[in-house]
Amino acid sequence: MIALIGRRLINSILILLASTVVVFSLVALAGDPLGEMRDRQPPVPEHVLAAEEARLGLDQPVPVRYVRWLGGVLQGDFGPSVKPMQNIGAELAPRVGVTLRLVSVAIIVAVMLALLTGTMAALYRNRLADHIISTSAFILIALPSFWLAVLLKQGGIFINRTADQRLLYTVGDVSIPAPEGWLPLMVNMAGHLVLPTIVLTMVHFASWSRYQRTAIVESLSSDHVRFAVLRGLPRGRIVRSHVVRPALIPIVTVVALDLPALLSGVVITETVFQWRGMGGFLLESIANRDANAVMAWLLVAAVAVVLFNLIADILYAIIDPRVRYGET
Repeated sequence: MIALIGRRLINSILILLASTVVVFSLVALAGDPLGEMRDRQPPVPEHVLAAEEARLGLDQPVPVRYVRWLGGVLQGDFGPSVKPMQNIGAELAPRVGVTLRLVSVAIIVAVMLALLTGTMAALYRNRLADHIISTSAFILIALPSFWLAVLLKQGGIFINRTADQRLLYTVGDVSIPAPEGWLPLMVNMAGHLVLPTIVLTMVHFASWSRYQRTAIVESLSSDHVRFAVLRGLPRGRIVRSHVVRPALIPIVTVVALDLPALLSGVVITETVFQWRGMGGFLLESIANRDANAVMAWLLVAAVAVVLFNLIADILYAIIDPRVRYGET
């Protein structure tokens, strides 16, 4: 098991390093961070532009800039921003925590719902429960995430106005000013999580439940399940140990592969609900043509994707012992 984790960890580091090379090259060639300054009227003096190019490292070749950027990242420095007074790392760090809180809760809730509804749909295949779950899943898959986010936000505003009090939080990740004390603060943050979590959960659990249903149906038709039935094992034990557990690998794979889509959904959701998370940071950085800030966001996203796939590889070994002993 330790050897398996070590191999996967080395592969993940190499993949992450290769991804930084590709992404840095694309971002460096995507546009001129000083384009807005060059287009100003009256024109900005040439010596000011030259000073900014030197400060941002734009006067050097892309390979040299990448090596310097990578060396800075290893020391916790993401490079200079187009905003002279902005520290990219200090600005991004709290936003990562905000987004991580939303993504973690959404993934946990979506996976639990997908496992429950997908398993029920497969166990009651072609019955009323299956038809209801499948129809609901197809409807949710067809809904655009931005439309669903706007709809839920407007619904929350309508409920608050009807009740003449705040029952649902529709703006921000925490109230301003924030409540004093850790317990009131946690409760307040949990209240702000409700609507954004519903958006991300509904968008993703529907497709995951379809994969879970297919995996359960295939598992039910396998020989080891028939043998367990012939042995007279209890239905609950058969479902838990011989049906659901082997069917977990596909859903783990799908969840790991869907993380980039989940992060893109976070950008939309945070924008609609006006969260100060990674989504707002990315949009602001793109609007300012801040290449180093965009690279910092993409680096965090790449680390999350690689780390999540590493966790998925470890879960494979836990779920299916054949993964651990495949080489023997």
